[in-house]
Amino acid sequence: VTMRVIFTDKAPKPVGPYSQAIKASGFLFVSGQLPIDPETGKIVTGDIETQTKIVLNNIANILKAANMDIKDVVAVYVFLSDLKLFSDFNRAYGEFFGDHKPTRVTVEVSRLPKDALLEISVIAYRED
Repeated sequence: VTMRVIFTDKAPKPVGPYSQAIKASGFLFVSGQLPIDPETGKIVTGDIETQTKIVLNNIANILKAANMDIKDVVAVYVFLSDLKLFSDFNRAYGEFFGDHKPTRVTVEVSRLPKDALLEISVIAYRED
């Protein structure tokens, strides 16, 4: 299996020993993304809808760097700091994905890096 590192400056730079994404045999594995402004490297404060839109936009930019788009996303993993935020998160998520409905796992976690309200990771697929 040939693996290729995907990187774009239109998404936050990795802050540790990992890649934004890895493409392998038509699959794209995107690392967990926080609501970070790629230009400043700072977390975007605001409500869950604002943070969700930032995270999903960063993921869309990573997909684009791999010659993919949101219609190629097959699985989404969502980590919320508080499940009370689920309804507002879900509204922003639904607007982003529209009619495309990949599988999804959503869990509440005790804390996220930089005290973000959420982190999202995706797996996408497009035949090479």
